[in-house]
Amino acid sequence: MSRSLFWRGRRPARPILAMMESDGDLLLRLRSGDERAFVGLVERYHEPMVRLAASFVPSQAVAEEVVQDTWLAVLRGLAGFEGRSSLKTWLFAICVNQARKTGTREHRSIPVADPEPVVDPSRFDASGGWSAPPEHWIEVAEGRMEAGKLADRIRTWIDVLPARQREVVLLRDVEGMSGEEVCAVLALSDANQRVLLHRGRSRLRQLF
Repeated sequence: MSRSLFWRGRRPARPILAMMESDGDLLLRLRSGDERAFVGLVERYHEPMVRLAASFVPSQAVAEEVVQDTWLAVLRGLAGFEGRSSLKTWLFAICVNQARKTGTREHRSIPVADPEPVVDPSRFDASGGWSAPPEHWIEVAEGRMEAGKLADRIRTWIDVLPARQREVVLLRDVEGMSGEEVCAVLALSDANQRVLLHRGRSRLRQLF
């Protein structure tokens, strides 16, 4: 299937029906050979995956190439998808793997850990959760500016976060993934995911 079929020129507006259809329904149609289902999947997840890929590579153009390669990998691997994770988690994990390989080829180093000191362990309870949960940066910002302007500013601010923080905040607070899903996509431990999320949210909260 040609790349140009889906992303040559300006991408069309997302059809309401495609956005309302569940990933499970799209998967069934994909496996039945319905090409329109694949188009719907691209319309739903292409732009979020470009944002994610951009965390690993040096330019927007390279991020677009990464996502194009991701879609080709999805087509090749669809028959082997066993449904052990959500379709979205599977797609994003493929995207991260492609981006990391491309980032290595582009000679961009991806930090394994932040240079900052870790969060004080006393802030977590015995179960590993927050003993005093940090204030959610979205809730702090709620009502302080119009939603559209806020979204634009958040995207700009996320871009200046360290790579690992940016990846976690993007997946948790922009894409709405659970902590478990983020750990699966980024190959992080739950503890590391929580720490990176807290640091990223804290930095963003300082900008409001």
